[in-house]
Amino acid sequence: MSAAGERGKDSVAPKDAAPGTRRANQAIGALLRFDDTADFDDARRGFIGTHDSGVIRNASGAVLWNLPAYRFLDGPEAPPTVNPSLWRMARLNLNHGLFKAADGVYQVRGFDIANLTIVEGAEGVVLIDPLTTTDTARAALELYYAHRPRRPVSAVIYSHSHTDHYGGVKGVISEEEVRAGGVQVIAPAGFLEAVAGENVLAGNPMARRAQFQFGTLLPPGPRGQVDAGLGKAVARGIVSLIAPTMEIMQDVETHIVDGVEITFQLAPGTEAPAEMHMFLPRHAVLNMAENATRHLHNFCPLRGAVVRDPRQWSHYLSQAMELFGGGSDVLIGQHHWPTWGKERIREFLEKQRDLYKYVHDQTVRLMNHGRKPAEIAEVLELPPELAREWSVRGYYGTISHNAKAVYQRYLSWYDGNPANLNPLPPAETARKTVAYMGGADAALARAREDFAAGEFRWVAQVASQVVFAEPDSRDARELAADAFEQLGYQAESATWRNAYLYGAQELRNGVAQLPPRPMLSPDLMTAVTTATLFDFIAIRLNPASVAGRSFVLNWHLTDTGERLAQTLRHSTLTQVMGKTAASADASIAASRETLVALVLRKITVAQAMQGGKLAVDGDTSLIEALFAMLDDFSMQFDVVTPARDLTAKEKK
Repeated sequence: MSAAGERGKDSVAPKDAAPGTRRANQAIGALLRFDDTADFDDARRGFIGTHDSGVIRNASGAVLWNLPAYRFLDGPEAPPTVNPSLWRMARLNLNHGLFKAADGVYQVRGFDIANLTIVEGAEGVVLIDPLTTTDTARAALELYYAHRPRRPVSAVIYSHSHTDHYGGVKGVISEEEVRAGGVQVIAPAGFLEAVAGENVLAGNPMARRAQFQFGTLLPPGPRGQVDAGLGKAVARGIVSLIAPTMEIMQDVETHIVDGVEITFQLAPGTEAPAEMHMFLPRHAVLNMAENATRHLHNFCPLRGAVVRDPRQWSHYLSQAMELFGGGSDVLIGQHHWPTWGKERIREFLEKQRDLYKYVHDQTVRLMNHGRKPAEIAEVLELPPELAREWSVRGYYGTISHNAKAVYQRYLSWYDGNPANLNPLPPAETARKTVAYMGGADAALARAREDFAAGEFRWVAQVASQVVFAEPDSRDARELAADAFEQLGYQAESATWRNAYLYGAQELRNGVAQLPPRPMLSPDLMTAVTTATLFDFIAIRLNPASVAGRSFVLNWHLTDTGERLAQTLRHSTLTQVMGKTAASADASIAASRETLVALVLRKITVAQAMQGGKLAVDGDTSLIEALFAMLDDFSMQFDVVTPARDLTAKEKK
């Protein structure tokens, strides 16, 4: 039965660990130093207090954050369904509450996947990275106020351009406070452009793929989601954004922010396209944002992103050591727990520096020997002196997919073999492959034998081929799900575990039907540049709706004063910012707020005109035609099953 047909059925429960998984996890337990408790001591150091219940709700009572759901992690011994190393990290990430890192520097950890850092200033508090959603950010700040004096927020700093580091901003400050000049919002150069690139133009497929990376639709438990590597999970709720009032533009800049001296070090193209480190000399605190975390990070996350540059990443870590290492007594990050002491900080940063450089250099070395991406991923291992360190284990990124990302960065997706230059699409490949195997029944019979022998990687490949060849095959879906599940139980990486287990859940129970939601956050669309807003309109243009039409529209955004000419020609939308066309077919005047509402389908063109929010000089039908030509994106598209057939309109 198809994924769509399964949605109404009762869900199928996860299964137990197979003997091969039990053996694999026992072997991991014997390799690593589980008697080393230093991380547990550091993760608890400076604890002040925490939320009474560990449950955060929104105004209507919906649960957005639920730490009691992870009580199953209380025991030190991992069950057979969880890699022991990942179990250890999941227990570390369960530490939550308000912690003191240094005099005047506090962190709220465990209220979201990221940390809220609070620096006490002369008049108020400086907040670094206000989490993912407004309610969790507000709860985190209220926890601080429960133990420290209630003073106003004087500044917000975004360390980088990922949602978990800015999305909760309207839970701690308002647009009105920023417009009035009472609160600074500081970000690295290129912040809004980076936000737009990852969250606007490619936001829909990234959000869908993030369900697999973070396991957001998996129930917590020993057979479900146990962690996200960077933290416990991603908070639910409203994602907001307030545009920066100041960007750090130079490689190294020093500013006084509410009486606090902060030296900013830009680190672009590392963990995020726009990212920066911060050094607080008076406090002897170095904040490495998300570039030095307690594991191997991603060079390209499973949700997708522009491939990051680990060579530059290593360089910026080295530069931070040279610039700030001698004056740092505490190293903090916007995930995980601090490191105290100059020598320990130096050792930690050295290992992080060498970790990223090693994976980069050895991947490139093997590339130069002609190895393909999958071949490199299979043989590349860390040197023993790194591999035994907990702080470089692959709880989030892995050597396997990071090596493939390095290959892609230099040599693209193509491995050089012409057989892979223009292969058949997945479903057609699957049908031919299964036919060559002697049909679905023969393939599945052999795959079941391999499953019994613990060959789960191969079974996943074979069974997935049968699923793509025969999507209605219940036997194929169940066997693929079983193989995914065992691979998830063995995974040390939280993101791999989540991806495998959520893939198994979808194969068994179909694609989850989520409540309707806007394609993008209105705050995000309001904060990005107008050029990005029109680029988002352009990527939604469905050529099948154009029917050879062409026209030119002049736009005047009345609240910002911006003008531009938008052209439809050759089934392509383009725009020229700052100019209008003398021969335009129509001229449109509207506020930017109205334009955002039109883009997000909150109002129609007719409603905007009737309400006096949109004025058109010329052919009114053209503006209506423009928005009628645009696709709306559904997030819950097929991933582990073949994509549903395109409509005749989309095929044209």
